[in-house]
Amino acid sequence: MVVCGGDNALAHRLAAELRGVYGEHVVLVVPPAGAGAERNRLTGRAMTTALLGRITAAVSRNGNNGNNGNNGNTADPQGQHRTIEAPTLTDDVLADADVPRAAALALVHDDDETNIRAALAARRLNPRLRLVIRLYNRKLGQHLEELLDQAAAVAGLATTDASVTVLSDADTAAPALAATAIAGTSKVVHADGLLLRAVERTPPAPGQVAPRGLATLALLSATANDPAGAEGSEDAGAGAGPRLLPDDAAVAAAPGRGALVLEAVSYAGSAPPPGFLAGRGVPLRQLFSRRLRWSLAGFAAAVLGMAIASIVTTDDTSPLHATYLTLLDLFSINDPATDGPMSRQILQLLAGLVGLLLLPILFAAVLEALGTFRTASSLRRPPRGLSGHVVLLGLGKIGTRVLARLRELDIPVVCVEADPEARGISLARRLRVPTVIGDVTEEGVLEAAKVHRAHALLALTSADTINLEAALYARSVKPDLRVALRLYDDEFATAVYRTLRAAHPGALTRSRSVSALAAPAFAGAMMGRQILGALPVERSVLLFAALDVSLQPQLTGRRIAEVFRPGAWRVVALERAPDEESGVSSGLEWELDPEYVLRPEDRVVLAATRQGLAELLARRPLRAQP
Repeated sequence: MVVCGGDNALAHRLAAELRGVYGEHVVLVVPPAGAGAERNRLTGRAMTTALLGRITAAVSRNGNNGNNGNNGNTADPQGQHRTIEAPTLTDDVLADADVPRAAALALVHDDDETNIRAALAARRLNPRLRLVIRLYNRKLGQHLEELLDQAAAVAGLATTDASVTVLSDADTAAPALAATAIAGTSKVVHADGLLLRAVERTPPAPGQVAPRGLATLALLSATANDPAGAEGSEDAGAGAGPRLLPDDAAVAAAPGRGALVLEAVSYAGSAPPPGFLAGRGVPLRQLFSRRLRWSLAGFAAAVLGMAIASIVTTDDTSPLHATYLTLLDLFSINDPATDGPMSRQILQLLAGLVGLLLLPILFAAVLEALGTFRTASSLRRPPRGLSGHVVLLGLGKIGTRVLARLRELDIPVVCVEADPEARGISLARRLRVPTVIGDVTEEGVLEAAKVHRAHALLALTSADTINLEAALYARSVKPDLRVALRLYDDEFATAVYRTLRAAHPGALTRSRSVSALAAPAFAGAMMGRQILGALPVERSVLLFAALDVSLQPQLTGRRIAEVFRPGAWRVVALERAPDEESGVSSGLEWELDPEYVLRPEDRVVLAATRQGLAELLARRPLRAQP
């Protein structure tokens, strides 16, 4: 496995994931140390070494008690991990990294163009290579997948081994980050138009029966709902972790523990309804104020009343003709009724007076419409009575995706961004999300975002110190505020979490790393399968993968109940083979029959731990099977 990326956290975590969890030979290609980059390079190397040691130790602890052999997966990581320093990804560098003989290549540079260039070069060197590309632009990623798949088809290698997977670390981590900030809101994994929703259920009271969901994904640790518990940082104790994918006996034996249950699979949110000026985000009712609408209604009532009076006082019996004459009088374009009866003359004078009153109403309507169009492209300010919202700091690559997730779930959000040209400003403007432009470290910025009445704070800027400063200041304003921090350094995140937990034991604090949430999905794609998403369960991760039964001998010809392996994997959805007559598949089924026998033509969606999925699909076993 070859991992090419700048000296970023995702590249090092991905290399550690492939080596420690899947037991693969890994070649890591990083740029050489340059001016100002030596510290980052050394930090990345140290993080890779620490992660390799931690994951290898976890694999050793999870081994079977009766396994006396060693298959080499817990050996010195340096034996299966090689690092190459290269300023650019040329053909020679890719060849030196053994790309022509590699099984998979991951391109995780921060620059999309660099990843695309390297992908095209790698496809020429090895047409059978499995490619995993990190791209932020989703539309471009779809076109690139089609292009590289066509290149493999032209070479006569249109197989799963030559597959191309385009992933975004922002899309992978956004659902978990959004769920972290919302208590009681479902944790979600969104992929291929599906929304897999999992909810945390507290232990039922004595005498009550807990409602059942589609599947129990995990038994939460005893401290999961305790703000002062062990859960929260990246390095929480292993003994306090949850129990993933338990069977019915384990659930029945733990009546006092909360559970993470797969409750429903549906689209929970809705996009803003299309309508007039929907592209600019301006509803029709905002063109005119309430006072102006009432004025126009009064004017219409006056015209109707004068038309009825004209019918009553004159010989005109046509309502349409009477209204027409009234409008002519109102706009002062009718002949004077000098020869008409007195009632006709009085009505004409009244119509002229109403016409004079109409002029300022029309002028006000024009000014309000122009003002609405002018402010349609500007950012909204937080309304006065706003409360219970989520304050989102940072509208960069990650913040933009998290903002979209929160709005899909209809969660009120107030954004804070220092750069008026940031990536997510256009999305906030289109969704009409209140946004404060200013440095969060300056006084008055968080107050403008109504943080004292907020439900949670999501600090997702690219600077750890800014996120920490914002969290400390927000806690001083509202001590019980729920805070989720995006921190890069694991040791720093652990220290921050423990300090905030000790200072504010009554409030929830969580530290999240985007690279830690995204690395399992990238590693799974390199192993040659479709990863739908990753669901964080406290400090552990559950992966959702769509697999063809024909490619998995452990699934073919077995009942769904037999396939379930507690603590490793579980079938949560089934797509039956297409009907022979119509040739159309019935789609995913979420209420499964345990006695159904899986056929080679079927496809399944598995919920699995990283270790379990590695054992199910890795090319070499991680340990001797019982």
